[in-house]
Formats: sequence, C-alpha cells, structure tokens
Amino acid sequence: MANPAHEDGDGVVVIGLGRFGGAVAESLVQLGHEVLAIDEDAELVQSWADRLTHVVQADTTEGDTLRRLGVHEFGRAVVGIGTDIEASVLTVLALSELGVRDIWAKALGPKHGRILERTGAHHVIYPEAAMGERVAHLVTGKMIDFIEFDDGFAIVKTRAPREAFGKTLAECALRSRYGVTVVGVKRPREDFTYARPETTIQPGDLLIVSGPTKRCEAFAALT
Repeated sequence: MANPAHEDGDGVVVIGLGRFGGAVAESLVQLGHEVLAIDEDAELVQSWADRLTHVVQADTTEGDTLRRLGVHEFGRAVVGIGTDIEASVLTVLALSELGVRDIWAKALGPKHGRILERTGAHHVIYPEAAMGERVAHLVTGKMIDFIEFDDGFAIVKTRAPREAFGKTLAECALRSRYGVTVVGVKRPREDFTYARPETTIQPGDLLIVSGPTKRCEAFAALT
C-alpha cells in the first residue's frame, strides 16, 4: 500500500463497506483524507475499488491480518460492520490491541454498544437512532437542520421569528429571553455572516442558533 498514514496524519481505516461504512469512507475521501477501506465481501470491495484510495478484501477479526495491512500505522479507525455482531466486537478488540488511538464503532443497539466500549471502542455510534431523532425534529417544519451532541447541546438552523424582524440582535435579546445564542445569519442570495450585536434581522432570514437542546427546540417553535 502506497504512502501509509502515520498516527499523526489524516489517514483513516474504515472497516465494513455497507451503507454506513461506505458513506463514511467516501465522505472522508472527498474531504481529502487518505482512506484504507476493508471488507470481507469481494463484491463490495470490487464495487468500491474505483472510488476509494485503497480497498482490501480481508477478515478484520484477526490482529495479524490487520498488522500485515499496516492498520497499526493509522491513528483512527471506523468500524461500520453491520449485522455480524461477533465480527464487529472482534474487530474492535483487534484494533485496540494494535494500539489504534481513536476507534469509532457502529452499534446496532445499547447492549452491542456497551460491549464495543468494553472491548476498546472510544466512540460508539447509533446511526439509525440518531437519524430517527433528527428526522423527528425536522419533520415538523420548525427546524431546517438539527445536530445534537452527547451532552444535550444542539446546533439548529431555523427561520427567524416574526418578533425579531427589523431589530438588531442586541435589541432582540434572544439569549437572555430564550437561552440560545445566535451564531450566524443566512439571508437569501447573500453569504453566511457571523452574528454580531448590531446584526439586523429581516423577514426570510435563517438563523443558526446553539444552546441546550430543549431551549433550541422551544426557540424554533416560535417560527
């Protein structure tokens, strides 16, 4: 494999090229990162061969196999193995034993997630649950986009409330009244601008706000 990534580089190992793993690997490549993608399925490997930097067919449950592929030279790994829980857990264990410092792993449910954490995963992802929650927030039409973090903090894109029209952010006092911080403003046919106290809100403006999830939800409900 040419140009192996070192631990302090931008290379990422992605194991499992199903819908989740494949999407992660492709996005990483588009962002300019070197990706070593591995899957046991020969057909999947072939289908991704012309889209990713390095694609290899291998059984990732064996540490010796991963070492031969140079996985230990990568500082980060994403395990996107789907329905085979045993393979998922053994792969995380093998990566941990190789000393990979930042392991992300997809879990099918809470029990699977706890096992992954105990076997070495630093971050456990529940993509189906996260997407379901995100869609639930968006489907009401109050939020245009929504990202929630583990500690109950969210960033939301929503329409400016009518009560703010024609006023500056300082005059609106949205932070003291609703407990959210306006990060930026996107006006139709204009570039995104970072919010300042003197920024005036106009009809049709989209606001990027941050704060506790419940407060962001309450603020978006004003629109």
